[in-house]
Amino acid sequence: MELAVTEEQRELGATVRRLLADHAPETAVRRLMDGPDGHDPALWSRMAALGLQGLAVPEEYGGAGCGMAELGVVLEELGRCLLPSPFLPSAVLAVSTLLAADDVGACATYLPGIAEGTLIATVALPMGDSAPAGVRAEPAGAAPVLTGTADLVLEAQVADLLLIPAASPSGTTLYAVEATAPGVTVTALPTLDQTRRLGRVTLASAPAVPVGAEGGAPPVVARVLDLAEIALSAEALGGAQFCLDSSVAYAKVRHQFGRPIGAFQAVKHKCADLLTLVETARSAVTHATQTADTAAPDALPVTASLTKSYTADAYFTAAAETLQIHGGLGFTWEHHAHLHFKRAKSTQLLFATPSSHRTRLAAHLSL
Repeated sequence: MELAVTEEQRELGATVRRLLADHAPETAVRRLMDGPDGHDPALWSRMAALGLQGLAVPEEYGGAGCGMAELGVVLEELGRCLLPSPFLPSAVLAVSTLLAADDVGACATYLPGIAEGTLIATVALPMGDSAPAGVRAEPAGAAPVLTGTADLVLEAQVADLLLIPAASPSGTTLYAVEATAPGVTVTALPTLDQTRRLGRVTLASAPAVPVGAEGGAPPVVARVLDLAEIALSAEALGGAQFCLDSSVAYAKVRHQFGRPIGAFQAVKHKCADLLTLVETARSAVTHATQTADTAAPDALPVTASLTKSYTADAYFTAAAETLQIHGGLGFTWEHHAHLHFKRAKSTQLLFATPSSHRTRLAAHLSL
């Protein structure tokens, strides 16, 4: 298999970058991150018109029938500009969950709306080393109801559909819950990274529809978590590349002692080290995104852990060095450096930390 970015994927990336440059400059990002929802419906509609939300949706449900390779291209551009958006939970995680659950009825019901951008979905996934969401399903006439709390749900504040694993008599089962259903309360949580929203979903006998097989959620959740780590790595790559580009550009124009600071060995070495980090991360992300859809069940976790553990740390290092290279300017609220620093730290912590992934790899290798 040839692991190379195709011309179509390059054009996709260029198209998304132009769209974001026109409609999501840093001023717009700051406006959205300070707003109540952290979401721009007009830009969301423009993205849908380009077919971005339906990239991974099969053609029979109104999508493009592409895969993680194309999603990775889009995610890299979104990570570059730090757009506050439900693209990751809806177009990536929710679509992957519905497809992995192998429920034709649920796919026919929800995927067309996700592809059109008229339905925003999210998934309640376990974060870090915490246990899965403490939600249980109870019989209530013809349909089950869910009770409990799901914490740290990505972009829950704008979601129309919540996909929630819950304990049932048959084991952990996946359920679909309408965000506007009775008994559903979404509470916004304070976050370090203002460009990515997290919410607490509280359920009090909320009506739900089973998705997939009874008791069949664990393998679905495991696969989606691995895909989530690869998707985060693609975002992190875009952020790290932006940090490198902005640091090199600043090192050329900022003068000290009569010459550009990039002429000094200390700054020059920092930029060279960042280039090595970013290019290595790019190789990891390219391999992960282009093999994710066809990887064997035992290979995907290894790929996800390798990619997340390296790329998340590379992004954090790039963001930290960007602060240093920009000096006093980089520490100001008005500068973009702190936004990437916070995004890089949140990327390390989301779902599972790099150290957790390295422990997982060691166990896989019987070390």
